[in-house]
Amino acid sequence: MALRVVVAPDSFGATLTAARAAAAIAYGWSSVRPADAVLVKPQSDGGPGFIDCLDGVGRLRAAPVAGPLGETTMARWRIAGHTAYLECAQVCGLHLIGRPEPRTALAASTAGVGQLITAALRADRVTRLVIGLGGSATTDGGRGMLDALGGPDAATGLLAGVRVVAATDVDNPLTGPRGAAAVFAPQKGADQAAVELLTDRLAHIGAEFEIFAGRPVSDEPGAGAAGGLGAALLALGATRVSGADLVARATGLPAAMRRADVVITGEGRLDDQTAAGKVVARVAAAAPPGVEVIALVGDSSAVDPGLRRRLRLDTVASLVDHVGRAAAFGDAAASLASLAARVAGRRADTGRGDGNGETGE
Repeated sequence: MALRVVVAPDSFGATLTAARAAAAIAYGWSSVRPADAVLVKPQSDGGPGFIDCLDGVGRLRAAPVAGPLGETTMARWRIAGHTAYLECAQVCGLHLIGRPEPRTALAASTAGVGQLITAALRADRVTRLVIGLGGSATTDGGRGMLDALGGPDAATGLLAGVRVVAATDVDNPLTGPRGAAAVFAPQKGADQAAVELLTDRLAHIGAEFEIFAGRPVSDEPGAGAAGGLGAALLALGATRVSGADLVARATGLPAAMRRADVVITGEGRLDDQTAAGKVVARVAAAAPPGVEVIALVGDSSAVDPGLRRRLRLDTVASLVDHVGRAAAFGDAAASLASLAARVAGRRADTGRGDGNGETGE
């Protein structure tokens, strides 16, 4: 019996964009089950791949802007009607840093985001500005962006009449034990000394935002997104929305899943953070009853049966378990296609997976 399969993964860290991951999964699955109707719907929560996942939405534009360390990089955005979609990872993404270390963690700037906003507003009449947050190399509290816009007052004037939307599923505050420096800076190369410096920096920036905005912006959910860029946008009057929900609606994922027999999602690492609103959790939760949900992930070593059940995943399969860590990172696309083929081969026409809800080698 031919199946209707929807492939809706997130990116796999720095190794695969969501679009490339979806293509690899679809290729691997179809190589074993060519009669199945496979529909590719790559997803994002606002982080890397946000613009690519909106393929078909509006028109692409591009401009040269400053990268996280000041080098010139080309950043793309989309314009649909009077809505511009920007992605901070295009400008200051961690993948643009050759080797993250304390020096880069302290120096990385969001100045290019301000330049990209200016470019978007100059190119078209924009009344709604959606900025995807995530995957940044920065922990500057959005100071670089604000400086590039001429400061908070100038930025407010520039954005007059523009509804700003911060698309992210990160709900961390700017400071504190769950703040941008404490939680995310170590992933960006910061050692303990750098984390302490960044923590102090963000505390000062947060105090400035409170004066400017007239409210404790630092404490608002999402303020810690993209190294505190979320706080700067919130101070300018931005509204925070779920990036995963926004992309799902824009790509028509809910309607596609209603007609599906199988939904395949995935990400680089499946762990407790997945349950905090990441793409895999969102996709699984939105899948209609009776639809089989499969998660293909880079590493699932932190997964226990309880987490899998909470996420409503019928099957979890790991690249590391399938081909080993070296191959999983060395040739991620081929490895993911191979894993998808293996899972497809284990699935009987009338059953689910291999019958125990979990696959992998």
